[in-house]
Amino acid sequence: MRIFDPHIHMTSRTTNDYEAMYAAGVRALVEPAFWLGQPRTSVGSFSDYFDALIGWERFRAAQFGIRHHCTIALNPKEANDPRCVEVLDVLPRYLAKDGVVAVGEVGYDSMTPEEDDVFARQLAMAVEHDLPVLVHTPHRDKLEGTKRTLDVVRESGLPMERVVVDHLNEVTVGLVKDSGCWMGFSIYPDTKMDEHRMVAILREYGLDKMIVNSAADWGRSDPLKTFMTGQAMLADGFEQSDVDKVLWENPVEFYGQSGRLTLDPLPGFTGEAQEFSGNSVLRGARK
Repeated sequence: MRIFDPHIHMTSRTTNDYEAMYAAGVRALVEPAFWLGQPRTSVGSFSDYFDALIGWERFRAAQFGIRHHCTIALNPKEANDPRCVEVLDVLPRYLAKDGVVAVGEVGYDSMTPEEDDVFARQLAMAVEHDLPVLVHTPHRDKLEGTKRTLDVVRESGLPMERVVVDHLNEVTVGLVKDSGCWMGFSIYPDTKMDEHRMVAILREYGLDKMIVNSAADWGRSDPLKTFMTGQAMLADGFEQSDVDKVLWENPVEFYGQSGRLTLDPLPGFTGEAQEFSGNSVLRGARK
């Protein structure tokens, strides 16, 4: 099984996680810029963080045979803090960097006017820099937030096929499928989807434009949820080629629109994924 995790926050994870991910078949990933967990108080703290995403974290992943890419943005939660909005002025410098494969995460948290403005401005940057967009849907009032998200994307003039709307569930997937955007699902304990619900969605809606991620971060999460989803698909009767489409081909196709993906094996590592049962490594990888 080869895996491209299209949304995982490795800055929050350990080297043991990288080792477990490689053993499970992860060969590439995308790390979206996200909330620190406490308020940032200046533009400089964002710049330091972005520099780490395009530099140190990329280097750290390479030590374990995994190609690291990232997305850059002011995330929705911090769009409401006037101390943070000035970061929009420095984003263009980062959106031009190698390894930056999309603008993101953008979208809504509380659906405020401030979030409206920041969302629209960053969609315009995506158009200007010819990059796809990773959109975060709100944790609260997700249905209305998804409807509003799709309206804003349409107004931006950005082609819908260059947008993935993430953190979807059974209530929102139909809306996004009908819109022409890509559909993103976070397999994340307690607060989002699990692998068995994901398999049911794949049965109902098909495999096209479906993107599955772990969204693992500093919360209670698991960087091998992509692997577990693949295992659940096989147990439900999907073919290995179906798993490959969902866990590799689809994210490669979406982020490949940036023209910046690097997927060849790293020196000293093989690009082939080995058979992996996962039991001992899975226990070690979980927080």
